[in-house]
Amino acid sequence: MQRRIRQVLTSVREHTVVRYAKIATAGGFCDLDLIVVKATSPDDFPLHDKYVHQLLKIFSISSSSYHDFAISFTRRFGKTQCWRVALKCLVLLHRLLRQLPDDNEFRDHLLWTRSNGYLSLYPCHFRDFSSSASEDYTLFIRSYAFLLDEALECSYVGEELQFVDCKEMVLENKAVDRLDKMEEFDEMLEMLLQVQSLIDKVMECKPSGVASRNFVVQSAMKYIIRDSFICYSIFRRNIIVVLEHLTQVPYRNSITAFSIYKKAAIQANQLCEFFDWCKTLLLCGSYEFPLIEKIPQIQIQALETFLNGMWQLTDQSSSSTSDSSITSTLESPSSSIHDEQLMRPEFPASKDCKNVKEYITTIGNNKVEDMEPLIQFDDEYDQNPGWEALLESSINSSSCMASERTFFLPPDKYCHACGYGYATDVNQENGWQIQVYNPNVLNPFH
Repeated sequence: MQRRIRQVLTSVREHTVVRYAKIATAGGFCDLDLIVVKATSPDDFPLHDKYVHQLLKIFSISSSSYHDFAISFTRRFGKTQCWRVALKCLVLLHRLLRQLPDDNEFRDHLLWTRSNGYLSLYPCHFRDFSSSASEDYTLFIRSYAFLLDEALECSYVGEELQFVDCKEMVLENKAVDRLDKMEEFDEMLEMLLQVQSLIDKVMECKPSGVASRNFVVQSAMKYIIRDSFICYSIFRRNIIVVLEHLTQVPYRNSITAFSIYKKAAIQANQLCEFFDWCKTLLLCGSYEFPLIEKIPQIQIQALETFLNGMWQLTDQSSSSTSDSSITSTLESPSSSIHDEQLMRPEFPASKDCKNVKEYITTIGNNKVEDMEPLIQFDDEYDQNPGWEALLESSINSSSCMASERTFFLPPDKYCHACGYGYATDVNQENGWQIQVYNPNVLNPFH
C-alpha cells in the first residue's frame, strides 16, 4: 500500500511540474528550464524532436546558454523519481552530444557540473518509484547514465593515423619523426581502449524484464545501438593500422596492442549475440548492422608466438652488440639507429610476410591444416619457374627424344603405346629396360 501511494505521489508531482511549465510558456515566459521540463514529460511517448531543435537554436545564439542548460539538466535529472522523466533526460543529453561537435563548450560545461558535484551520472543515484517493475527500469537508467558518463570523456575521431616507414625518412630528422610516430601510436592505442570501453557500456545497456518490452525504452535503444555501429567501425579500421605497424613500436606498446586484440576477439562474440537480440526486436534495420569479423583463437596464439619470437631475437641482437656500441655511440649520431633497432625488431622466420596481420593470418591458416597433403612436393622443386628455364628444358627434352627415342618401363609390363611402335621384352631380367622405337611393329587395335 505504501508503495502504491508513493507511485501516485510521484506521478502527480511530475505532471504538476509539466503543467506549470506549459502555463508559463503560454504566458510569454520561455527559458531553458521550461524547455527541459516540457521535453521530459512523464508520458509513454518518445522525446519529441522539436525540443532538441529549440535547444540547438538557443545554443547557436548564446554561448552562455550551455551553462544554464547544464544546471537545468542537473536539477531535473537529480530530483526526479520517475523512470520516464529520467530516461528522456538522458536521451535529450545523448542527442545533444551527438549533434554538437566534440570541441564545443557544451561538453566542457557538463564536465564542470560533474567535477563540482552537481551532476552524478556515475555513480548514478537514481531510483524509480513510479512503476511496479522499478528494478528493471532503475537498472536500465543507471546503465544508460554510465554510458553517457563514459562518452563525456571520449572525444574520439574516426580517422586513420598515417605512418611512414623509417627507411624513407631523412637521417637527420629520423629521431624526431620517430618520436612523433610513437606519440601518434600511443594516442591510437588510448583511443582503441576508450572505444572498447564504450562498446562494453553499450552492451551493458541491454534492458531486461518488463523494460525490454517498453516502447520508450526501445526508442532510446535505437540511439545506443547506432552509436555502437560507429564505435565498431572506428575500432575495426584502426586495429588494422596497429597490427601493420606493430614491429615499429616499443615492447610496452606491443603488449598493450596485443591485449587490445585479444579483448577484441571476446568482444566480437559478445557483439554478435547483442546484435542478434537487437534484430529480434527490430530495433534497427538489418541493413544497418555492420558485419562482425570474428577473430579465431588460433590467430591470437599466432600473434602471441610472433611477439615472443620477435623480442627474443631483439634481446639476442642487442646483447651481442651492446659491448661494442657503448663506446662508439656516445658522441656519434648513429646511436639513434641502434635505439631504433631496439624499438623496431625484425620479423621472426617469416620474411615473406609484409606485416603482422598477414603473418598471423598465414600462421593461422597453416595451423588449421593439420592433415598432410596427399601429394608431397620436393623442396628443391621450383613451382614457379621462369620462362627461360621452361624454354631450355623443352629444347633439351625434344633433342634427346629425337636422337634416342627411348622410354624407361618396368619389365613386368607390356606397353604398346597405342600403335606408336613402342614395345618391351617381358623376359629380360634387368630391373629397368630401354624400350627401343620400332616403327615396323603392328598396331593390334587396327
